[in-house]
Amino acid sequence: MKAATLKANIKFVARQLGFDDCRISVATRAPHADDYLEWVKAGHAGDMGWLERNIDRRCDPREVLEGCRSVVSLAMNYLPTKEELSNDYRIAKYSWNDDYHDLIEEKLKDLDLAMQEMGGLQRYYVDTGPVLERDFASASGLGWNGKSTVQIHRKLGTWFFLCELLTTLELEPDEPSPDHCGKCTACITACPTDAITGPRKMEARRCISYLTIEHHGAIPLEFRRAIGDRIYGCDDCLEACPWNRFAQVSREARFHARPEIFQYRLQDFLTMSTDDFRRVFAKSPIKRIKRERFLRNVCVALGNTGTAKDLPLLQKTAETEEELVAEHARWAIDEIGQRAENEQNQ
Repeated sequence: MKAATLKANIKFVARQLGFDDCRISVATRAPHADDYLEWVKAGHAGDMGWLERNIDRRCDPREVLEGCRSVVSLAMNYLPTKEELSNDYRIAKYSWNDDYHDLIEEKLKDLDLAMQEMGGLQRYYVDTGPVLERDFASASGLGWNGKSTVQIHRKLGTWFFLCELLTTLELEPDEPSPDHCGKCTACITACPTDAITGPRKMEARRCISYLTIEHHGAIPLEFRRAIGDRIYGCDDCLEACPWNRFAQVSREARFHARPEIFQYRLQDFLTMSTDDFRRVFAKSPIKRIKRERFLRNVCVALGNTGTAKDLPLLQKTAETEEELVAEHARWAIDEIGQRAENEQNQ
């Protein structure tokens, strides 16, 4: 079967499975492999130790799959709603419902089976494998890498998941997309912690998504106030992108907000047992940070937004929880006290 026909068949199956875009690039060393190696060497990965492993494999898909000739990059829109939910906290939109890894891997498995019938051998990943996926997405024309380092799509904006199949099939490559960021720096300006240090320069250790999700220890004092009411991730640089004016709500119902996650208020989380946490977030990506780090984040948010009515629960938390949580609860108590004192003095 000709390379062009194979590509057409793969794209047809991808559409049938619910992917919003599917494009092809040649398997080669990632164009920004050297930049990535310098980024890791500088220590910017922080606690994300997996980014420092399998370096050769991460830089070249041919090291991952013997005989790899092509990379199939796919996009799936996850925008749950264009309106913010009414809560006293914020969590990143991608985590409003079920874990996207499970949902997308089901679809990738089906696409893999279809490609096996075409004679290919595949490896597939949803940001779970050693692949510099944005490089290959950009090379295929599936959007371009924005100044925030987030991939941007002309029709989907910033609200989509990237995934890929490495394949031994020789497929006709698509044309890369030009960079449409122009002079815009909205994402850089929007970052609350100045984690985007320049166009396509990310200091992960300053990023709120990193601090509230990937970071295992205490959140540095210099960033706590900037975290505001965010308890899991941050969408500020994504929301700032002008290309989101074309974004549409996802067709996939399992990405829409799950009511159970949003029926709580911040202080309710402090009384949530380990069993309750596991039950409420059973299928959510939030479950992977576990209760201790989640309560750490909740305490920071309460320190930034709470009032005197939150002090009894915070005090109990400071007395009964592990030190990681207790220290953040004490910080929250002090912050609420300082705000109250400042209001009295005005």
